[in-house]
Amino acid sequence: MIKILGFLLLYRLLGNPFLALIILLVVLYFVDRRYVGILPSFSKPFRRSRQMSRLRTAIAQNPNDVTAKFDLARLLIERKRYSEAKELLTAIADRYETSAEYWVELGYANLKLGQLAEGEAQMLQGLEINRRAQYGQPYLRLAETFRHIDQDKALHYVSQFQEIQTSSSEAYYLAGSMYKTLGRTDDAKRAFEESLAVYRSLPKYKKRQERGWALRSYFAKPR
Repeated sequence: MIKILGFLLLYRLLGNPFLALIILLVVLYFVDRRYVGILPSFSKPFRRSRQMSRLRTAIAQNPNDVTAKFDLARLLIERKRYSEAKELLTAIADRYETSAEYWVELGYANLKLGQLAEGEAQMLQGLEINRRAQYGQPYLRLAETFRHIDQDKALHYVSQFQEIQTSSSEAYYLAGSMYKTLGRTDDAKRAFEESLAVYRSLPKYKKRQERGWALRSYFAKPR
């Protein structure tokens, strides 16, 4: 209703329905980016491209710059260019064999390339070095990977993440989604409700990060 009223007001002020719609969408986008966080950032891909360009230049000038190669591989994974990322990571394995961050990134690239057994083993190797690597996020990546393949394993990884991050709406949302897929309606409802309860208990600065997952939980919760 508010959106409709906003559109009508802009239309009345501007006299052009297309311009009014564009302005309304822009306003909604900035409101989402400031208070909700569901819509993607339009500026992030450009910032990432600039970072990648700088890293490629650094590597061209110094082929032995393993830090630049590792940072570039992580950005390539964000861009879903997993084969290129894996190639870079494999080339610097001898310098990062004791790094938890290295193994979870290499493992994730392999998971996305369909090498599930290898990728899972590598991610677990990284988590064995440091169970709290990336604040436990690798457990959620594993859970998402096995969500439609092995729900018991996926739920196990969700529980592992919850042991590390007790204040994560995302973890409870993921658990609720998997329970819903399994037809366990009561468990799904409890998980989604817990996601919302966790969100309400968070401090203001943390709510910004979790608000999108809380909204997803609200709409996904069985009625």
